[in-house]
Amino acid sequence: MQPGNPACLATQSPFMLRQALDEGMAMKSYQIKQWGGPLEHVDLPTPTPKGREVLLRITAAGICHSDLHIQDGFFDLGQGERIDFAKLGAQLPLTLGHEIAGVVEAVGPDAHGVNKGDAYIAFPWIGCRHCAICEHEREQWCNTPKFLGARVNGGYSDHVIVPDPVYLVPHEGIPADLACTYACAGLTAYSAIEKAKDLRDNDVLLLVGAGGVGLSGLHLAKEMTRAQILVADVDPAKRQLAEAAGAFAVIDNSQDDALSQVMDISNGGVRAAIDFVGAEASSRFGLASLRKGGTLIVVGLYGGALPVALPLLPGRSLTIQGSYVGTLDQMKALVSLGQTGKIPPIPLDPRPLDDAPRSLQDLRDGKVSGRVVLLP
Repeated sequence: MQPGNPACLATQSPFMLRQALDEGMAMKSYQIKQWGGPLEHVDLPTPTPKGREVLLRITAAGICHSDLHIQDGFFDLGQGERIDFAKLGAQLPLTLGHEIAGVVEAVGPDAHGVNKGDAYIAFPWIGCRHCAICEHEREQWCNTPKFLGARVNGGYSDHVIVPDPVYLVPHEGIPADLACTYACAGLTAYSAIEKAKDLRDNDVLLLVGAGGVGLSGLHLAKEMTRAQILVADVDPAKRQLAEAAGAFAVIDNSQDDALSQVMDISNGGVRAAIDFVGAEASSRFGLASLRKGGTLIVVGLYGGALPVALPLLPGRSLTIQGSYVGTLDQMKALVSLGQTGKIPPIPLDPRPLDDAPRSLQDLRDGKVSGRVVLLP
């Protein structure tokens, strides 16, 4: 059990839970109680914020593909290897959901600068807040993180505790159901596009994958880069969405001639490719699409391994780079960009909180285009 996790309180003191239910002070949450197990509805006492903590009443929570890996309890490293979430410090039970928007319900005695009723996006990529990595504002790289919805309880609920007001970003002018997606789909895409933002007018940027994050990447790339945007996806519905969103060209990367199509469109290879899928086939395709001096940026966490012929790296001056979510400052910059109205919204599928189990299964079954957003 996580220290401070309301589930501990419910387990240790059934009387307190019954009292909270009787007094209307319980919150509805959907948790996993075992790795690989189903989402389960639980009622927990609504936590009281302490110190600098802030209690948000959740207004919208996005469902991300990463939630499937967390539910499964591991990342597939390929070649029969995997890394378990338990070894990464995650504990059960756990309320999933790291894309969270909400309004302030209560604040701890030391929390200042926020008021009840204020609307915010919660930055979820919170580190230990003490190590050298966190001190340099790269909390998403912390070795002992406290990520909302991945290490501590998150957004598949009607309330969540945020440890400090510094992690709250106002989203005035952006609807909550869209704003919550900025915490991961938007931020992850923004951070990845920033790594390729120096492309020139005659360069081609290849985006592999047109799901929620990939579509966010397409919208941002059109605003943040000068490159022509080529999108590859195996799903015709997602290719259609990418085309409607303004991609220069779209291709089916499962086709035998897909690589030759890339070479024709880009006149010999793309300057950069961003793999929003992170599978063996998608990363191989992105790497093979590069021209000399090109960069492959791997974002997705689908899983697998990427065999690379080592002489090609120096011989063709290739770069392979990972990109994992983003910083608090990047999320603030993204929100500011979104408030200009220049970034179109990704397709949203709003559903009630009680649809969380079905929605997560729909995502697993490939039935989701864009982003499902839970509205508690």
